[in-house]
Amino acid sequence: MFIGAIEALIGVDAAWVPGADETSLYLRPMLIGTEACLGVRPSQTVEFVLLASPVGAYFPNGVKPVSIWVAQGFHRAGAGGTGQAKTAGNYAASLLPQQQAQDHGCDQVLFLDASRDLYVEELGGMNVFAVRRDGTVWTPRVTGTILEGVTRSSVIELLRADGREVVERDISIDELRDGISSGAIEEFFACGTAAVVTPIARLVTPSYDLVIGDGGPGTLTTSLRGRLTDIQYGRAEDHLGWMRRVL
Repeated sequence: MFIGAIEALIGVDAAWVPGADETSLYLRPMLIGTEACLGVRPSQTVEFVLLASPVGAYFPNGVKPVSIWVAQGFHRAGAGGTGQAKTAGNYAASLLPQQQAQDHGCDQVLFLDASRDLYVEELGGMNVFAVRRDGTVWTPRVTGTILEGVTRSSVIELLRADGREVVERDISIDELRDGISSGAIEEFFACGTAAVVTPIARLVTPSYDLVIGDGGPGTLTTSLRGRLTDIQYGRAEDHLGWMRRVL
């Protein structure tokens, strides 16, 4: 049904849609300024493009926990900017910190807020969640500098439908560190369109290198990823009606 709707909307041939497990047809809307002008102002003409690209499995060898480097003096976005949107400039600011992360043996970068360099925001392209020992799940509140991702919203909706308390609040890096050190935070994971749910195993700064939980994918993280992909690929009932909203 979903493939048929996509074909009707954008003329995609069903043969373009991969059929293997964990593969997909990735859809990315883009708005591009097309005015023949060089100037610092909004373009007066634009073109809307919908990219449709077949993609392979994000984790072809199985889901593996990632290590996170906390950005030092670099920020993904500032207040009053475009942090809440999928804008090319937001990614440009993450490239040098990403190189620093790789230099320190880490996979991704965790950015802090630009005003105080204190509060956890998100990774370069994924939202983050902390699973606490008391059963609650915390995630940074959206403030205009954090992407309001659809996967983030889906995770929150699924957890709340299960009766689990999800708290959207400011989380300081010190609070996160102390929670991991004491065991009050048992799991830490990221989520995004391509990776769905990704377990985080380590939090690294020049001052400390913390292993989260036992360093492996946590129980809730693993369960969430399985349930979301089961609904996405039609292996489980879409009891929250996500496909109906899309169609």
